[in-house]
Amino acid sequence: MNYYQQNQPQAKQEDHDLIMKGRKLLDITGVKEVESFDNEEFLLDTVMGALAIRGENLQMQNLDVDRGVVTIKGRILDIVYLDEQHSEKAKGFFSKLFK
Repeated sequence: MNYYQQNQPQAKQEDHDLIMKGRKLLDITGVKEVESFDNEEFLLDTVMGALAIRGENLQMQNLDVDRGVVTIKGRILDIVYLDEQHSEKAKGFFSKLFK
């Protein structure tokens, strides 16, 4: 059971939180869709907009689509919200940059 599950039993998909423990574990709520992921980058669509997580040896530890919760483990280097107007352009840019 991750930190979020222990402390917030009833997640709503409208809520959006990022809870990071030591740059090694990241719990994210309010996730609408996982756009793409690999061991260096996750692109998520959240209730607050597109979110890019970049790091090393990233793995999806938990995915609960009903509650909109994703847990990522690995070495997290940066977390970036992408501007909605430019999200498609930015996603392409980030995909090229972080490959």
